[in-house]
Amino acid sequence: MYEKALRIRYERESGLWRPILWHLALRRHADAMIELADWISDGDSLRRFGKPADPFSAAGLYRRAWKSGNERAAANIAASNFNRNNLADYRRWLRHAADAGSRESAAELRAFETRLPHGAARKIRRLRPMQMRDRQA
Repeated sequence: MYEKALRIRYERESGLWRPILWHLALRRHADAMIELADWISDGDSLRRFGKPADPFSAAGLYRRAWKSGNERAAANIAASNFNRNNLADYRRWLRHAADAGSRESAAELRAFETRLPHGAARKIRRLRPMQMRDRQA
């Protein structure tokens, strides 16, 4: 069912993808929870992220996916915290993602930076120029 919902959403097959993903998310399908949280917080993660205690907010869906063992959910929470200029939680969630097995998050944690070279960092005045190590990744 998850693959069917993704085909409907991204490949424009006929059908409704959100009810399928909500059905799966309510049954603790981690990838469906992440997909819904991405959709909820898309474009404006500063206001729509919500509280982790709210099960239908992006933060709540990411947290529940992380609790089920999905490292991508913790990395997404870390990125959202960086984009909201919350560096303490950014570092904490990078640690959670690294502990869950994300090599990329572990490398990012080792070289912890408060400025990053992506567009969202410009909004919070934490942009830095692209460096050689960014191109190799």
